[in-house]
This record gives sequence, structure tokens and C-alpha cells, in this order.
Amino acid sequence: MSSPLANIYARLPVSFTHGQGVWLWDAEGRKYLDALAGIGVSCLGHAHPKLVAAISEQAARVIHTSNIYEVPQQTALAARLTELSGMQEVAFNNSGSEANEAAIKLARYYAYQRGNKHAHIITMDSSWHGRTLATLAATGSDKARKGFEPLPSGFIQVPYNQLDAVRAAGDAEPRTVGVLLEVLQGEGGIRPSDIAYLQALRRLCTERGWLLMIDEVQSGIGRTGKWFAHQWADIRPDVMTLAKGLAGGVPIGAMLAAGPAAGVLTPGSHGTTFGGGPLVCAAGLAVLDALESEKLLDNAHAVGAHLKDALARELAGTPGVADIRGRGLMLGIELARPCGILAMRALEAGLLINVTRDRVIRMLPPLILNREEADRIVAILVPLIRQFLAEQP
Repeated sequence: MSSPLANIYARLPVSFTHGQGVWLWDAEGRKYLDALAGIGVSCLGHAHPKLVAAISEQAARVIHTSNIYEVPQQTALAARLTELSGMQEVAFNNSGSEANEAAIKLARYYAYQRGNKHAHIITMDSSWHGRTLATLAATGSDKARKGFEPLPSGFIQVPYNQLDAVRAAGDAEPRTVGVLLEVLQGEGGIRPSDIAYLQALRRLCTERGWLLMIDEVQSGIGRTGKWFAHQWADIRPDVMTLAKGLAGGVPIGAMLAAGPAAGVLTPGSHGTTFGGGPLVCAAGLAVLDALESEKLLDNAHAVGAHLKDALARELAGTPGVADIRGRGLMLGIELARPCGILAMRALEAGLLINVTRDRVIRMLPPLILNREEADRIVAILVPLIRQFLAEQP
């Protein structure tokens, strides 16, 4: 019998019944070390007691009201996020795509209010901002966009990490209103931007009157060892987007604004039915509390460095290993040829990873990962990589 599900995922042949910490168990009772965390979502791992309690207690009270009423949990989470980020206001939604869609809308509305009715946004090659039509147009992937044309106009793509390219694009298009980028590309192959580039980009946007918009959907919420990856460069964006780990597995997204971007959106200019409901915001507050009380940002930094160093040491001199990069617990191993088969081989060996950009092994483990578990990742993954690279292509 054919599946009633739309055929939009190339699923691996496994289903999980329960998890604990960094471990998952499938329907046959097999155990797996989760080095992917639902693609960066389950930042507290599985069945974390604080998150379970918060969701259970809130569900027993009220799950949903509406954004036409005040939602105390939403206000509390917004206050916490602005405190941690230095931003001024938060608009909640349901996903990273929606958060980036809101950021694009804000930028265009900002331009419209200043007489620019054809605003352009500079974005980066190999970027990933979502699967709505506007976020696809902003995304630097021809493969992802193919078949969905015509896409919304108003986006200019330039090479990543190249300030001169941004400056030249702005010179060529006087209607430019902002720059949208990830400071650590996820789907683009775990590509970090240079700190000096980010600082210069901040100065350029200020000089030109552009909005600096940073997509922290995958790199935010402690994953790199700071609350938000751009904080390594000691800058503040005008717009920031969040999702994934923000509620530890409950769907949520957020767009934060500051400086010239604060106060741009007004009643009727944007909205959502489900965004920022009591349940998801209670989960978000529990996640932030656990990350802070358990010092998981420090853990992500230390254990991530340990994992990266161990991988570099064990794979040193291995022909076909092109690079090992990333920050904190957002790491990638680039090989010299496509390696998608390694996701399946790792699954068979009891390890969950995935492959992005065809040849980059991506790891986004829960931020509770300890050194012993990191060493277990290395013990499983390194032999698989060596065996794969020794095979004839």
C-alpha cells in the first residue's frame, strides 16, 4: 500500500519511540547516539525534566488563546530574549522560515516608510533562509529554488565573506535596504564568517543606512558557545531571527528588532494565529532557564572544541578529508567527494548525523553532550570516514 504522506522527504529506515539525554531508541529497541538533535532543535536532548515539566504544566492550564489577547508567557519570553541579545522587541511565529519571512517584510516596510517602494536586500551565496517563496528567493541555492519560479524579486546575491562584493552590490543598486546573512552557514556546509568581516559589515550597514539582518535560526540559542553566534564578533544586528533550539523541540520562531528596525511593524502590518502561544513560550522559558542554570553555553564551547580537536587529530593526514570546521557544537567535516551514504552507514552503526552540500558531514548534537559521548562520536564516525574514502569512487 502506498503511503498517505506526501513524498517530500527521503527518510532513513528507522522510527524512534523514546529518548533520554543524547540517546534515542527505535521500535526494535536499538540505541543511537543523537549527534543531530533534530537538525539543531533538541538542544536539551530528549526528555529533559525541566522541559517536560514546563510543557506538561502549561498544557494542563491553557495551550492556546490568541494574539488578540495578552499572553503573559510570550511577554516573559520576549523580555528574556531582549535581555540576552540587547535587542528591543520580539515578534513570535512558528518556524525559522516564518521568522525570516517576517524579517524580509520588516525590511521592505522600513523602506516603504522612507519612500523606497522597490527595496532590495543583499543575501549570500550558499545561504539558507527557508522554504516559503520569499525566503527561497533569499536563499543562495539554485537547487532549492528550481521549479518554483517566478520567485519574488528584490534580492541580490553576493559571495559569502567578501565585504567588497557587498559594497559593490549596494553601489550598483541604490534601492538596497539591508543585508541578510547567517554568520555561520548551516545548510551551506558549516561555513563560518570572519569576525573582521562581520565587524566591517556592521560598520558598512550603519554608514549606508541599511539594516543588518542576521539569521541565527541554526546557530543561535547557545549552539556556538554564546547565546547568538554574532556575539563572537561583539556586534548587534538591527534584525535577528531565531527558531530551532528556542523551545527544545516545540515549534517556535522569533524575529527580534533593534535600533532603526524597532517600532517599524504596527498593528495590521504582520501577524500569526499560533505564534507565541502559552505552550511554546513556556517551553522556551524552560529551555533558556536550563541552558543558563546548567551552564550549557560553556559546555557547548568546551565539548565542541574537544570534539573538533579529536576529529582533527584522528583524521589528520587522511586523504580526502578537505576540512574540519565550525564553532561550539555546530561542526562539519568536508570530504573531497559526495558522501551522502555516510548518513545511512552511521545510522547502522548507532550514530545520527546528516550530510549537507553533498560532501559535508554535519553534526549538531544536544548541548548537554559530554566529553565521553563526544569521544563515542569520534570512535564511530572516524572509521566510517576512513573506510568510505578508501573505497573507489
